[in-house]
Amino acid sequence: MNASAHPHPAAPGARPEPRRSMVVCGVLGVAAMAALDEIVFHQILHWHHFYDRSTPGMGLMSDGLLHTGELLGLVAGFFLYADLRRRGALAPAHAWAGFFLGLGIFQLYDGIVDHKLLRLHQVRYGVDVTPYDWAWNLAGLALLLTGVVLAVRAPRSNRTPNRSGGRDRGSGSGRAGSAS
Repeated sequence: MNASAHPHPAAPGARPEPRRSMVVCGVLGVAAMAALDEIVFHQILHWHHFYDRSTPGMGLMSDGLLHTGELLGLVAGFFLYADLRRRGALAPAHAWAGFFLGLGIFQLYDGIVDHKLLRLHQVRYGVDVTPYDWAWNLAGLALLLTGVVLAVRAPRSNRTPNRSGGRDRGSGSGRAGSAS
């Protein structure tokens, strides 16, 4: 590739964008968990469809709509992620926090709202769903709490030691206050 293929190189003084990094990777987390749910539980195990309160054809169509939404989320998320990287604005610790928050939010929303409140589907049919519900929601809670812990720790990850041994909110160069 020649240099003209990349007309906008990352600016040397680019600043990380923590909030945008978290939101973009949150979208990727939601889409990734939707993909995992749809592939494993809908297609491979055949435990349920996204909407099970109608005909099998309607259930299959609802799975297709879920798959469309997850693919749009993945494509949009990866384009936005690539933009953050290209501009040197990705804040990795915030990105990981957002990704785990997205995973957990999808899992808990699906387990509480879709399964219990709206009753669109259950995790599995023909068995006592209680252990499945507990496992589903505890897994979602664990993912969400992982995201929360990472989000709380993320601002500290941007700090770098300065020459006097203290901490500085630098760009990662380790040279606080230097002009060169």
